[in-house]
Amino acid sequence: MNQKALAIVFLSITSLFANSNESSYYGDYEVIQLYTQDELTALIHNNQHLQRVKKDECQLVDDIKAHALKIAEPSYVYLWGDMLAWGVCVDRNAPLGMHYIEQSAKQGLLPAIEQLGRYYEKGTLVQQDKERALIYYREATLQGFLNAKINYVRMLNEGYGSPVDYQDAYSALFHTVVSNKTTHQKIQKMLDELATKMPEHIVKEAKVVVI
Repeated sequence: MNQKALAIVFLSITSLFANSNESSYYGDYEVIQLYTQDELTALIHNNQHLQRVKKDECQLVDDIKAHALKIAEPSYVYLWGDMLAWGVCVDRNAPLGMHYIEQSAKQGLLPAIEQLGRYYEKGTLVQQDKERALIYYREATLQGFLNAKINYVRMLNEGYGSPVDYQDAYSALFHTVVSNKTTHQKIQKMLDELATKMPEHIVKEAKVVVI
């Protein structure tokens, strides 16, 4: 085989492998890779996931649904649930949307856990339940999710929850690294307020780094 023929074979193989990374088959359905997990998770963290679907002119709905239902990728399950909950590019079905958001939370997706906390705190789509909101905030807090930490400490400062929660909540937020100066100042103010609710020795213990 001459060099030209070898080059053609090499390019064909390269093209085959490149294409195999763009889609996969589940049964008879071809699932196209839309957003990477990291990309979609970042969009969710910044609350830009629904705007992105709209920006893509609702052309990816079937593939988003396939990633959510056939592959059950947590971030896509969450995205599909939020789309249904608010009627973004699909007919609105809030109960079914909440089902999928809860499923993604059970899969461990922290933005989903934190959002359920916000929904129950505010009574969005569900009956308001502050104590249940605290449970979701605490779960995401102890797994390191910043928005949950802030909301958890805020609710404790507002008088919800129990004093037994103060130390863990304080410690989780105190040891958070935040580069944004405004957010850092906000956190410090919240910590100062929570510290007034605890004995001084408990505050000192909460500041200790556990190795």
